Amino acid sequence: MNLFKHFQDEIVALAASAEGLPDGLAFKGVTVEPPRDPSHGDLATNVAMVLAKPAKMKPRDIADLLQPAIAALEGVETVEIAGPGFINIRLTPAYMQQRLKQILIRGRSYGDSDMGGGAAVNVEYVSANPTGPLHVGHARGAVFGDALAGLMAKAGYDVTREYYINDAGNQIDALARSLHFRYCEALGRDVGEMPEGLYPGDYLVQPARDLAETEQDRWLDAPEADWLEPLRLYAVEKMMAMIRDDLAAVGIDQEVFTSERTLHLDGRITDVVEELESRGQVYTGVLEPPKGKTPEDWEPRPQLLFRATDWGDDVDRPLRKSNGDWTYFAADIAYHLDKYKRGFGQMIDVFGADHGGYVKRMVAATRAVTNDQGSLTIKLCQLVHLYDNGEPFKMSKRAGTFITLRDLVDRVGKDVVRFMLLTRKNEAPLDFDFAKALEQSKDNPVFYVQYAHARCCSVFRNAERDMPRLDVSRGALQGADLGRLDHPEELALIRLMAAWPRTVEQAAEAAEPHRLAFYLNDLASGFHGFWTRGRDAEELRFIQPDDTELTTARLALVEGVRTVIRSGLAVLGVTPVEEMR
Repeated sequence: MNLFKHFQDEIVALAASAEGLPDGLAFKGVTVEPPRDPSHGDLATNVAMVLAKPAKMKPRDIADLLQPAIAALEGVETVEIAGPGFINIRLTPAYMQQRLKQILIRGRSYGDSDMGGGAAVNVEYVSANPTGPLHVGHARGAVFGDALAGLMAKAGYDVTREYYINDAGNQIDALARSLHFRYCEALGRDVGEMPEGLYPGDYLVQPARDLAETEQDRWLDAPEADWLEPLRLYAVEKMMAMIRDDLAAVGIDQEVFTSERTLHLDGRITDVVEELESRGQVYTGVLEPPKGKTPEDWEPRPQLLFRATDWGDDVDRPLRKSNGDWTYFAADIAYHLDKYKRGFGQMIDVFGADHGGYVKRMVAATRAVTNDQGSLTIKLCQLVHLYDNGEPFKMSKRAGTFITLRDLVDRVGKDVVRFMLLTRKNEAPLDFDFAKALEQSKDNPVFYVQYAHARCCSVFRNAERDMPRLDVSRGALQGADLGRLDHPEELALIRLMAAWPRTVEQAAEAAEPHRLAFYLNDLASGFHGFWTRGRDAEELRFIQPDDTELTTARLALVEGVRTVIRSGLAVLGVTPVEEMR
């Protein structure tokens, strides 16, 4: 249960039926949130401030009117009016203790929300050109997209994870020619230096050897027209197998892979352009010279254009290249219509920072092609800067020109990569320092959170050692006398845990999974703080050999923390550890 949403609904219902307030008031904008100063209570609401103008009353008078009814709500201990009319609410310890019991009963499903109502959402991410291994820039988008998909599923959406294979166009021709160059090398031919414009990384060496073994010299002296298409298909197949392996190394398993090439072969691009043309959304015209920087797709000639400006874009966009081929944009329109026809009214695309100029046109095209029935959100992921002990990081590069995702995972491990790439908002550049990522200190967020989980596990191991007859089963913890958890430190920890459902819903609404990483760090900090105080004050220690009832209650508290951390890490795709090594 989202505690804050629950009380928001209760307070809105009270205000809607309150004598002294006019009928028909709109309650949009009424919120219930944690107060900025925790000493003011557990909840704060702006209901009186929001209703003041439409009710033609002073906020303070509305607050005075609602105060007795709010005070009568279950779980409310005190209600205080602050300033011009803000209402601060303090909940009873018993009510907060029941939130812990709810956590113990729900287990890892605690925080699951029905906010999404089962609506189908397509999250497309990575979608790198299949021309080589994934690099560190792809790593951030991959982890962000996967965590976002997990977050949306936690919030009650029916999520499909998708990869769009850009297997059409000039870059795939260059890939096939690069493979043919390596193939000739594998057969012993002296081919000299690789020509400019091809892919120089050694990741094509083994596929070329495999090709030479199976095909022998079949393509060695054949004209390009004979080998280009079969080598395109072969190379894409090999590159996608490598990309899938790279994604698996970081814990990503996408359900759907859609090929751009099939959109061309099936005529779906032609179909969507004809459909837009029939609705007057396509015309032949000459674009005005752009002001400032010239877009790559602008040419001073008559072109087939999509009326993107009718749907919020800055300029209309070309659909055909000068050679008659469809533009990438035309293929992307067909692809998004395909997603919509597959039942995805809500679509989320994760792009790299260099695709920022593509956002408006894709949102416009999706609106047009779905008759404003489809929704597209595009999230941009900024660059990752690699360091080691504060110095720019360099290593031997299998890819030829960049550091790969696999290099990153091999250096620090999957879980460190995933968590660290989620410690900043996706729109902000991120510095990834290998030394700090492996540092065992509170300044390393992934260590700090994992250490909290490991400490929770150690508490149970110590309890079994010191009190072997103590029942620490889930049933026993659920039945614990949680009323014994009345110390301010204990209640503060429960408040932190009770905020998890709200955190999930807010993060999902904003499409910002980094909020979960921040929350887990705060929860870990609260737990570590309580642990540390127990070292100095014996009465605050989790294990009290002379008080079985209190020990069981505190173990329930520890299990609550462990459960919420596991829940959060599961959404982020990180495996919790039980012991630190």
